[in-house]
Amino acid sequence: MHILDIVENSVNAGATQVTVSIEENQKLDRLNIEITDNGKGMDDAMVGKALDPFVTTKEGKRVGLGLSMLSEAARKAGGEMTMDSRPGKGTSIRATFELTHLDRQPLGDMTETMITLIIGNPDVEFRYSHKTNTSTLTWSTARIREVFGDVFRSRPDVIDFIREELVFNNQNIKK
Repeated sequence: MHILDIVENSVNAGATQVTVSIEENQKLDRLNIEITDNGKGMDDAMVGKALDPFVTTKEGKRVGLGLSMLSEAARKAGGEMTMDSRPGKGTSIRATFELTHLDRQPLGDMTETMITLIIGNPDVEFRYSHKTNTSTLTWSTARIREVFGDVFRSRPDVIDFIREELVFNNQNIKK
């Protein structure tokens, strides 16, 4: 859920490109999640306030829980969250967790998470990578255009294609 929420922030900030990177390193007992976008970015003052749950740039909302909840989840699991943002350049959010920490929330089904993001944001170019000690997956929505041309991403055959690409190429990386 954290990834969905942070990517929604990216899209709301005008991002046309979003990269979601997952790295599971059993040897170092680390899970790293990084979400990078080319949205409008934030100045240093806003970056300083971004973890306050009562600060949001979304109209009609009084709270912005996404970043503060991700930061807290990382902290509770022996990690941390860092943020780098530049006005006009975009934002990068990086959360690290102890992979085997008892309080680490499950990563969840990243294939279905990416499908939800891709279908819900047809004007955004997504890149996804997932690395473990034994395998690496890299994938981009550009692959859809290579195979299907310009089509609606929500077509059932396109969804099946995405699912097959992410699962087939990533059989050892499930959750």
